[in-house]
Amino acid sequence: MIKAGIIGGSGYTGGELIRILLNHPQTEIDFVFSTTRAGKSISSAHQDLLGQTDLKFSGEINPNVDVVFLCLGHGNSTSFLNENQFSASTKIIDLSNDFRLQADANFNGQRFIYGLPELNKSAIKAANAIANPGCFATAIQLALLPLSKAGLLNNEVHINAVTGSTGAGVGLSATSHFSWRNNNVSWYKPFTHQHLGEIGESLSSFGNAVGKLFFMPNRGNFTRGILATAYTKYEGTLEKAKALYQDFYKDAVFTHLSDEELHLKQVVNTNQCHIHLHKHEDLLLVTSAIDNLLKGASGQAVQNMNLMFGFPETEGLLLKAGVF
Repeated sequence: MIKAGIIGGSGYTGGELIRILLNHPQTEIDFVFSTTRAGKSISSAHQDLLGQTDLKFSGEINPNVDVVFLCLGHGNSTSFLNENQFSASTKIIDLSNDFRLQADANFNGQRFIYGLPELNKSAIKAANAIANPGCFATAIQLALLPLSKAGLLNNEVHINAVTGSTGAGVGLSATSHFSWRNNNVSWYKPFTHQHLGEIGESLSSFGNAVGKLFFMPNRGNFTRGILATAYTKYEGTLEKAKALYQDFYKDAVFTHLSDEELHLKQVVNTNQCHIHLHKHEDLLLVTSAIDNLLKGASGQAVQNMNLMFGFPETEGLLLKAGVF
């Protein structure tokens, strides 16, 4: 058994981590740190955990835990780690965007490895610090990485993706409260979304030319999940594309190619990524679907933890979607 700490456990990603780790056979939650809820029960924030745990939020950290998950707002992990020291043996998994880019990966003598298992599994296994990918970034990279590796992504790529309201976090804003979000769809940050940086670095990691990415993110009127579509010029056959993807993901335990068109209910409440390919004239359309809170955040963080500690990659993550 390893002991885990969670920093910032009252939000959506913190709640998902608690749910997974409570049922992880190799892990014990040592503390869930919160500056605003210290002393209160975990179920006061995550009401579905009533009767599942007697844990309370803590106002103190244990610097000697085996692994610590940082579920803080973007930009806050850096300041937290500057103010709080963990033991040299504590592995760190950060769910913010503070360390995802190569220019930010070196911090306080540690190098954060980009935690996309389908791309960096060997490096993750040897890592002491992980930068967990963003949710949109995960869905889009998994849709495009096989093409990039094969040198088939040198034309423009047009991407459209829609995410659920949990992607905006628990804090209310003008575009996240019920009256605005319900029965409504809108785009935001067109062509400039912050995940484009990490997507571009991963796609370029094979040394092949990558065309310009045009990304249109959308807010959906549902709670969780991401459905992403990307299309680019492609001269090969659909069968050749499918073979390319099957080969790239042959060892991926959570990423699977589907012959059928995708919908979100296939993957919501799972750590799965499903991918579908469609050929139209000289274009290849790639669709990917994930749960933004699991494969796009907390589930992937636990997947990384499993790799770092030598556990089976699927440990604690064999979650199944309920389609209806």
